[in-house]
Amino acid sequence: MPSDFTLAILSDIHYASAAEQARGDDYEYRHLRNPLLRSAFRAYRHVIWMRHPLRQNAQLDRFLAEVGSVDYAVANGDYSCNTGAVGLCDDTARQSAMECFGKLREKFGDRLRLNLGDHELGKLSVFGARGGMRLESWRRATGELGLQPFWRLELGHYVLLGVVSSLVALPFFIPDMLAEERVAWEELRKQHLAEIRAAFAALQPHQRVLLFCHDPTALPFLGRDETVRVRLPQIEHTIIGHLHSNLYLWKSKMLAGMPVIKFLGHSARRMSGALNEARHWRPFHVRLCPSLAGIELLKDGGYFTVELDAEAQRPARFTFHHLRR
Repeated sequence: MPSDFTLAILSDIHYASAAEQARGDDYEYRHLRNPLLRSAFRAYRHVIWMRHPLRQNAQLDRFLAEVGSVDYAVANGDYSCNTGAVGLCDDTARQSAMECFGKLREKFGDRLRLNLGDHELGKLSVFGARGGMRLESWRRATGELGLQPFWRLELGHYVLLGVVSSLVALPFFIPDMLAEERVAWEELRKQHLAEIRAAFAALQPHQRVLLFCHDPTALPFLGRDETVRVRLPQIEHTIIGHLHSNLYLWKSKMLAGMPVIKFLGHSARRMSGALNEARHWRPFHVRLCPSLAGIELLKDGGYFTVELDAEAQRPARFTFHHLRR
């Protein structure tokens, strides 16, 4: 048995194919009818979040050129820009994901593990006017593109587990689903939770867990599951994505437990609802892997490399590598 294993972890690549790029960087707000709202959202995107979201492909190339030799690589979701807001059933998003997967698989081969993010399955747009989760996106992700909804990798005394956050937190995403697809989504969730429970129930006392969960909104749902809850002390780290920057993780912790805002529309209700539950993240020992590009304000993107002691005598050693852009 090797004395150490090395991992590379990246998240929120948001690769854009030529077809997605053709939709323009203003795809999220150009259809807003209220000029004040449109201007305010544009300013937020330009100054704080991401000025050119469809022009960040070079970050993946930089990562692939820079990352050294590793035993395994884990990508933690959101491979396309999801400009259609319906996930991989949109042909342009599917093309983006295929190009992204092609580059990752060329580099890492069968040493690559891919987690599903919300961009793969679809979600309502920021102002709730379009998009949502689609079963066809699930079928494309798990069928055509070969993503495993649940995966397990044992490295010495460490067990790496990958879960689909959108399925685990499905009750939170009811507004995103088509009414006629809700029963099918609920059945998929039931199957997924059964796999997760079986994996946690099978843990041996000496084993340590690295849990990969794209969106931390799912963590309170896992924490309320009895099978998972009794094994929480064995989770050394939960690696999340979705938030793009540690600035947002810090803000989430500061606002944990805030009341749900029900009168400012879809996005305010969703974000405040997630923050209301964020106080339940603590037992999972959350560690954010930022997006490769970070956010516009800080340009703080990058990836992790991790050294694992096969016998788990010392904690996993995480090293963050900043990617310039």
